[in-house]
Amino acid sequence: MFQTLAYYATVFHRSFTAYTTQRLQQLGLSFGSLFPVIYVGKHPGCTQAELTAALGLDWGYSQRCITKLVEEGFLTREKSGRAYHLNLSAKGQEAFSVSHQVFFDWDQETLTALSEAERDQLFALLAKVSRKGRTSPCTKPSSAL
Repeated sequence: MFQTLAYYATVFHRSFTAYTTQRLQQLGLSFGSLFPVIYVGKHPGCTQAELTAALGLDWGYSQRCITKLVEEGFLTREKSGRAYHLNLSAKGQEAFSVSHQVFFDWDQETLTALSEAERDQLFALLAKVSRKGRTSPCTKPSSAL
């Protein structure tokens, strides 16, 4: 069990979640808000339907998350025709910066035992496995998030 990719993926996920949660709590964000904030930051003016599809979220979860982010002042939602367009507020811009940077900071802390060549090799191998995994029906996004 301890020599499986699944085991290490779980260990790294828990570590990343704990690290990110600690960093985001300082801003009043939860881990569940991480990817919606990043998506809107990278796709200003997107619709909620675009965000929901791109992140593979359940519509109800997406609705609750976006509503909360708007109420807490991280996102703005403006109606244009039949759709609402999402943008980051000033508070959301700060959250985006922290949310985006947390990936690099966690990597830096987690991979300190590896040389640069070993990091490059690790990422190349993970990318190779990830490409293969995308063809599997088991890796399709779940609507039960």
